[in-house]
Amino acid sequence: MIELIGSAFILVGAVFLFSAGLGLLRMPDAYTRIQAGTKASTLGNMLVLIGLAFYHPNWTFRLILVAYFVLVTNPVSSHALSRAAWLIRTPMTSSTVTDALAEEDERGAGEKEA
Repeated sequence: MIELIGSAFILVGAVFLFSAGLGLLRMPDAYTRIQAGTKASTLGNMLVLIGLAFYHPNWTFRLILVAYFVLVTNPVSSHALSRAAWLIRTPMTSSTVTDALAEEDERGAGEKEA
C-alpha cells in the first residue's frame, strides 16, 4: 500500500513537471513562461520528493533538505530572471494589462525629483 501511495505522488508530480515544460513552450512571453515554469515545477518537485520519501523512508531527512532548497531557490531565481528581463526591456505580450514595475519605477522617479 505504501508503494502505491508513493507511486501516486510521483505520478502526479510528473504530471505537474510535464505541465511546467508544456507551459514553457505554450506561453506567449518570457514573464508568463517564467511563472508557468516556476510554479508547476516547484509543486511537481515537491510531489516527487514526497513520493520518494514513501519509497525510501530512510532518505526522508535528505529529501526534506532538497525540498527546502527547491522552495528557497525556485522563487528567488524566478524573481531574479523576471526582474532582469524587465530591466533589459523584454517585451510583454499585448494581453498584459498591468506592468507593476513600471508603475513602481514612475513613483520612484517622482519621489527623487521632489
